[in-house]
Amino acid sequence: QVQLVESGGGLVEAGGSLRLSCVARGRTFSSYTMAWFRQVSGKEREFVAAIGWNGMTIDYADFVKGRFTVSRDNAKNAVHLQMNSLKHEDTAVYYCATTLRYTSGYGVQQAGKYDYWGQGTQVTVSS
Repeated sequence: QVQLVESGGGLVEAGGSLRLSCVARGRTFSSYTMAWFRQVSGKEREFVAAIGWNGMTIDYADFVKGRFTVSRDNAKNAVHLQMNSLKHEDTAVYYCATTLRYTSGYGVQQAGKYDYWGQGTQVTVSS
């Protein structure tokens, strides 16, 4: 059984930083795309960042460019999201996701392209 387990969420002041981590269990995803999405209650889940299998292709949503950095550690079957200069509007539940259909970090902003999802971790940024 595949599980994606996120950690690292919490409460932080505006301008602060958090580092999210996601570890995949049950199979290896070192050859596939991994990504982060986020969702605010009552709104659609939105793309945050994606990273290709070897870390060479990376894509970010415009609203996080220059502030968030996605990385992966294939040896640990993990993906990370370093979030700096956090804003109140970054408050959301953050989900990691992966797929068995794509290997690049490009062209994978759609949630439907992902096969496995974590349970989510809450990030709250106080203004």
